[in-house]
Amino acid sequence: MSDLKFSVVGDSASATQFIGKTRQFTLVVDEPEALGGTDEDANPVEYILAGFAGCANVVGHLVAKELGFTIKNLKIEVTGELNPDRFLGTSTKERAGFKTINLNLIPETDASIEVLTRWLQIVEERCPVKDNLQNKTPLKISVEKEYTAI
Repeated sequence: MSDLKFSVVGDSASATQFIGKTRQFTLVVDEPEALGGTDEDANPVEYILAGFAGCANVVGHLVAKELGFTIKNLKIEVTGELNPDRFLGTSTKERAGFKTINLNLIPETDASIEVLTRWLQIVEERCPVKDNLQNKTPLKISVEKEYTAI
């Protein structure tokens, strides 16, 4: 299969809110009131956690089917811990991103613990979001000046 390309394009609605479009969907990214936002939607790091959970869900069901068992229900708990000091500009001692992320998968299934252990190993190997969180991905960040006609 050829590479797939995903993109989000949008505008800043305020100092804390971004409204993006991807395919036919609108994504609103906002900060909680405690961080100066209006708390209208999830913040950027919560979207990362939700993306990780969503990816584990898709890959988990796909792998279960390949291994020949059914997941009746899959509860997913994901938490991340970060120190906001660098983000807020009050310190440079710690990194800006998550210190740790914990993902807990709780499948309702008749599969044995041995099968679930193999399932988890494959899910971890094949989840693109986990791969992006755990490994360096080349990033290119740029700025363009928008000029207005006189």
